Parts: sequence; structure tokens; C-alpha cells
Amino acid sequence: MQKEISRIFKTLIFGGEVSLAVLDTTSLVNEAIRIHHLSPTAAAALGRTLTASAYLCSWLKDEDDALSVTIKGDGAGGQIGVSGDSSLGMRGFIEHPDVSLPPRADGKLDVGACVGKHGTLTVIREEKGALPFVGTTELVSGEIAEDFSAYFLISEQRPTAFALGVKISPEGKCIGAGGVILQPLPGAGEESISKTEEAIAKYSAVSTLIAEKGAEGILRGDFGAENWTEREISYRCHCSREKIADILRSMGREELGRIVSEDGKVSVHCHYCNTDYDFYPKDIAELFCDGE
Repeated sequence: MQKEISRIFKTLIFGGEVSLAVLDTTSLVNEAIRIHHLSPTAAAALGRTLTASAYLCSWLKDEDDALSVTIKGDGAGGQIGVSGDSSLGMRGFIEHPDVSLPPRADGKLDVGACVGKHGTLTVIREEKGALPFVGTTELVSGEIAEDFSAYFLISEQRPTAFALGVKISPEGKCIGAGGVILQPLPGAGEESISKTEEAIAKYSAVSTLIAEKGAEGILRGDFGAENWTEREISYRCHCSREKIADILRSMGREELGRIVSEDGKVSVHCHYCNTDYDFYPKDIAELFCDGE
């Protein structure tokens, strides 16, 4: 059985005046569900954020470039955090992964109530040879696609249309996730901008289209694209016991000794991969070479 792989496809359309990106992030969302035991609503919220963040990371150029997105809303799901790099290794979390909300009147998952309508979306971009860029905008609706569109318009000064979606089966598995993102290039004519607005309106059910047609089907069938670039997206956390040990060592023997005396161990939890690292007195001693 062929392994499912998430991908981003990019091309130019409308006479080369508009950049088009189509993402299939179904496997990425399923990995997030597996790691964090996400409820359907939490999976939809985190999955949309992972998809949009992967698009942002696809513009990073150098090997060590990185990006993080934080959504702090007043919804039931709490804070959402996603990080990624130029190789499109993505990871993320949602504060309340088990959040349970009734569906909207149209039967769809209520991502807006999960995220909240009041709060902020913050993007931090770290690129080689430049100071970190920090852009923050107010949430528009909590539907995430609209919030990222507002972010691009306000912080990046680049009008960008987002359609994002995550479809979850009754068994809790993601059966379709991804996005269609259209960005008029500088100097794009009014006709191309009008076509962009008309095109994005067709993707209110983008997750279903991804499941039925696939990303390449959207590229060929909907936009008549013949050539594009293609890159893989994966869920990848950079934490390890060795890296955590280095962080603990920097805290100093006295502080770690105080924690061990109170709790019997030092515990560190990675939000991105939902892994707990426990260091007992023997482990702490070895950090400072006392175990030799």
C-alpha cells in the first residue's frame, strides 16, 4: 500500500499574473490527530493552521529559515501554535485537543467557535541575514482562512485569497484536508484580480474537493494548469532527549536539585509531539558528570 504524502503544488495562472498554490495535507492532519488525539473540531482548527503555515513556509529560501504561527483566540479550543521550516517540516498543537462543540447549522464543524472571534494571529519569520519579522493582526472570524487573508493584507501588504478545509470521518480520521491559495502578483490587472475573487469563491468545500479530485485534479481540471512545482510536506518535531538535556543543564544543578526534591523528577513536555521527558535523580547527576 502506497504511503500517503502531503504535498504543495505551485504554479502561475491568469496570464502569469496570479500565483496559485494547491495543498493536500490529509496525511499531515492525520499525523497530528494520531499524536495529539484530536477531536474532530480540534483537528479541523489545527489542520487548517498547519495547512496555511505550510504555505508560508514554502516561501522560505535558506536551510535554517524558520517560521511560527500563533493564534490566540477566545474560543473553546484555546491557543493554537504551529512551527515549520524551509524543508516543510511542520509541527503544531492546540491547547485543548479534546474540545467538543456541536456542529454549525449547516452541519459543518464549528471552527469559528473553537478558535474564537476575538484575539490575534501572529507570524514570526526568521530568515538568514535578517532580523526576525513579527506580524500580528486581529482575528476576523476565527474561520482561519479569513484570518490569514487579513494577515496577508495588513502585515504583508499582499492581497491573498485563502480557502482551507479539513474533513473528518465519523471514525475520527481525516479523509480530506488542504487548501487553495491565490495571490495576485504586483502589477496584476483588474481582470486577473476579478478572476481571483471569482475562483476562490468556488472552494467553500475545498476539503471535499481534495478528497474527490486530489490537488492535481484541481490544478488541471479547475485551472487548466499543465506545469507546476511540487514539494512534500511532513510532520516533524525537532525535540529529542539530548536537546532537552542540554536545556536542563543550562538551568544549573541547584535549580534542578530543587525541582527533584519537590517532585522526585524533572519533567519536560513537548507540545508539538506530545512527548514527555522525565529526568530522575540519577539522570540529573549524569548531566553534570556525577555518574562517571
